Amino acid sequence: MEQVVLAILTILIASILNIALKKFNLPTAIGYIFTGVIVSISFGLGGEDKILEHISELGIIFLMFTIGLEFSFSELKAMKKQVLLYGSLQVIISSISFALIAKFVFSFDSKTAIIIGSALSLSSTAIVLKMLNENGDIHAGYGRKVLGVLLFQDLAVIPILIMIDIFTKDVEITSLLFSTSLNMIIFFVVLYLGKFGVDKYLEFSVKTQNQEIFLLAILFVVLASAEIAHLFGFSYSLGAFFAGMLLAESHYKYQIEADLSPFRDLFLGLFFFVVGSRIDVGIVIENFGVIIFLVIIVMVIKASVIFAVLFFEQKRTAFKSALALSQVGEFALAIFVLAQNNHFIDERVSNILSTVVIFSMVATPFIIQNLTKLADKIFKEPYREIRITSTGLKNHIIVCGYGPLGREVTSQLKSSGFEYILIEHDLKLYQEALDDNQPVFFGNAAQRLVLESVNIKEAVAVMITFHNLEKIRLIAKSVKDVSPKSHIVARVRGEEEIEALEGSCVYVVPTVGTLADKMINKLLHCSI
Repeated sequence: MEQVVLAILTILIASILNIALKKFNLPTAIGYIFTGVIVSISFGLGGEDKILEHISELGIIFLMFTIGLEFSFSELKAMKKQVLLYGSLQVIISSISFALIAKFVFSFDSKTAIIIGSALSLSSTAIVLKMLNENGDIHAGYGRKVLGVLLFQDLAVIPILIMIDIFTKDVEITSLLFSTSLNMIIFFVVLYLGKFGVDKYLEFSVKTQNQEIFLLAILFVVLASAEIAHLFGFSYSLGAFFAGMLLAESHYKYQIEADLSPFRDLFLGLFFFVVGSRIDVGIVIENFGVIIFLVIIVMVIKASVIFAVLFFEQKRTAFKSALALSQVGEFALAIFVLAQNNHFIDERVSNILSTVVIFSMVATPFIIQNLTKLADKIFKEPYREIRITSTGLKNHIIVCGYGPLGREVTSQLKSSGFEYILIEHDLKLYQEALDDNQPVFFGNAAQRLVLESVNIKEAVAVMITFHNLEKIRLIAKSVKDVSPKSHIVARVRGEEEIEALEGSCVYVVPTVGTLADKMINKLLHCSI
């Protein structure tokens, strides 16, 4: 019962804080972190810390999976410069810089200095990618460079752990590297072969026409891929990312992302709550000056290294990338705990370093929210960053449904030279649209993420071609929530339905004459 009361109070505190912070346009991550601090001070978390920590990892797993959905292997290949060149240079130079400071300024021994330097070179995947996802900058020029560096950092976790193993145990480096390389090859083979089974598995779940079963199938795929990666010695998040990439060209990618996003956001909130609960207020007060000094030094050095690595890119892009990655990531917290357990650092040093990491993470949302303003003050030259959208469409028409009316409407749109895209949630009709070479996406048009995936904000109109009053209402509401100026054309039967839908800002079409002709005529008169 005490746990239930604690959960209720935590949810209440989080909701009040986030409502207040939203008035200042601050991200929910800050609210969750402060909630963790308040709950930790007021009630304590006791032995539940580890349980919450493991559960909160699901947030990063789901986040990395949905990011993976945005990038196919061909796109990752195109990003090899960002991942292999920029990522490796950033990690190596940052690690060496921090290791030298740790050894010669703070007098740590060589092994400890290297461990601390490696940990501080890593950035926060959870916070940075969540923020870039929310503000739509994940496909901006600097966003792709940030993603590339973060991907290499996730890969760099493996050699960092191997290094700690070598420092801690008497192991032969050759055999360790061989086993790791072999595991990586086997992991990718298993993942690739599993793609064919996963496609069939999702197809069977869709055929049930039960949203709950489809959602269970998605959760299984995400968690299974993460666990397989972990079994081979890699991070859960890296496994989830590559699994998302395998499904990037799947028929169901937009529906998967829409269904998974509530779980992702919920568990990410829990992750940030756990981060906040780790802040030891006593240590912060006792060493406040040292901590603030270290936070500033670490973030400035890291940003400087990243800017130098990207120096020959567009300076504005390099500047924004450097600031976005200037914090220290969540995995550094695990490395410091590991270092303490193996007697490389003592408890006080571990707590101070962990607090430095958390403070840098708290500062990150404020920095990312103001990247454009900061860049404008330093780089006055006009520059429009390239954005790669999911469909590449602009000034297009979104057609919901590929039933008889949907076929007729798309046929006339095609013959009239309109650019359009279809959304269909019925697998049979979706397959028919594919067979007819229609530009179709599988998904539920009532879900905001599906609408955003087909560039609803750039569309001139939405045409709803099926007849289900409640579904029309839901789609109309979602469209207006995402893109208030969008024109919506729907079919109706009778005056009652016209009255019911007019309140939803839907342009209605009486069922007199040829429906397709009238829908298109109505569309043409919607000031588009």
